[in-house]
Amino acid sequence: MESFFTSLEKELVHHEDYETREEAKTSLFEYVEVFYNNQRLQSSLGYLTPVAYEQAA
Repeated sequence: MESFFTSLEKELVHHEDYETREEAKTSLFEYVEVFYNNQRLQSSLGYLTPVAYEQAA
């Protein structure tokens, strides 16, 4: 989990300036569901995305 939150902070949160909680929630959802789970390669998963890793199992 620490690795995930480090990535989240470096790749998203420090580059954004949210005006509302809803804006932050939407941005975080898009990061996790669209980018992190489907596009971002994970070295701990053999350089697969989490979705590809689960499908291969």
